[in-house]
Amino acid sequence: MLKFSHVGVVTDDPQPNETYVPATKVYVTDFANHPYKIEYLRYEPDTPVTGPLRDQCHIAFETDDLARELAGQEVILEPFDPMPGLTVAFIVRDGAVFEYMKYQ
Repeated sequence: MLKFSHVGVVTDDPQPNETYVPATKVYVTDFANHPYKIEYLRYEPDTPVTGPLRDQCHIAFETDDLARELAGQEVILEPFDPMPGLTVAFIVRDGAVFEYMKYQ
């Protein structure tokens, strides 16, 4: 079952209360603190993230089965743990970027 989580918006402008994610060299804001569930992402110039994930907004959903959501999809960022207790992965489907989040 999927549950809407947030919308990720790419920006070049520093945002208040950013957190740095070393694995992807990106600064992110906490969507839980935004009234419209927006997460801002500001990538370092040498980020390993390229392509649609780097250039497009994304929509994120929580899932109880990450493998099910990724099966048969065009995975553009393999599952990784941006913080303890959370695994995320990104896909492209119908030209749009989706993030799937699994909390442990």
